[in-house]
Amino acid sequence: MRPDPRHVSPEAKNVRRKIETLSSTLNLPTVRRALGVLEGEHSSSRLGGNNDPMSTRDYTFEDEARLIDWKASAKLGHPMVIDRERLVTSRVHLLIDNGLEMEGRTISGETAREVAGNAMCMFAALSARRHDRISLVFGDSLNIIRKPFKGGLAQFEQAIDNAVGAEKRHPRNFEALLTYARTLTDKGSLVVIATDEHALSGDHMRSLRLIAAMHPLMLIDVATLNPFRKVPFGQITDGIDGRRIPAFLIGRQSADSVDAHRRYLTAQLQEHLKACGATLIRATSSEDMFSQFIHLVSVTLKQTSYASFEPSSAVAGGMA
Repeated sequence: MRPDPRHVSPEAKNVRRKIETLSSTLNLPTVRRALGVLEGEHSSSRLGGNNDPMSTRDYTFEDEARLIDWKASAKLGHPMVIDRERLVTSRVHLLIDNGLEMEGRTISGETAREVAGNAMCMFAALSARRHDRISLVFGDSLNIIRKPFKGGLAQFEQAIDNAVGAEKRHPRNFEALLTYARTLTDKGSLVVIATDEHALSGDHMRSLRLIAAMHPLMLIDVATLNPFRKVPFGQITDGIDGRRIPAFLIGRQSADSVDAHRRYLTAQLQEHLKACGATLIRATSSEDMFSQFIHLVSVTLKQTSYASFEPSSAVAGGMA
């Protein structure tokens, strides 16, 4: 469902600024830990991990204290670091449901497509800092478009905004997007899939399980407006044919029933994803998505006894 007339919420732009601030203030070791604990890791030829030693060098302010080699440091009289083969996912696949249905609005006034786009900017910002190879994929009923990405966050944001701003839309084909994910051959690469809560069904669980068996998987599930609850902006209409919701259907009882059913489906989805080692982020807005991502990483880092994940005060200040 979407409100009429169409309007653009400033929240998406506000969260985009937070993402840019976060990516520029976090040091590289923290970025590596933040992504590593979410994705699972495998061997590569990159530096900064716990496998075979590769070289010894002077300690710098960006290095983690746990990497200091105390014997070499005592011998030379100053801190030394041993670079080791880093356990890392060197490729990140960001898959976005680009169907017409993603024009549905959220409680913040953003479209589900905007929230999904900002979620992908969150992952792209950290992955680009880690110099991962990023593939951006858009899928609908007409085609699957893959855009190999090279560049910084600004270029990625432009690619997202161009897709979000496209005028011509086609219905979704979420099964085709999952089929594409199942064809990815680089085992161990991070896969992030963004859609709204109406795309998923029991028929998709097997595909998600197969993807999670091959890749660290994160699912962004955008919650759209409850069509039977009053909203502070516009008139709710059907997102496909533009028909308005009859006024006599809008009320607390109907709205509460829809909310309860959605909570039940979300709990089932979360349980299923957890069982196959995947992670769910269900967001009602870009702000909600950003806060949940920060909380998820913070909790995960603390549970794995890593250093705390603490954004700068400028970023944290906006995360009420």
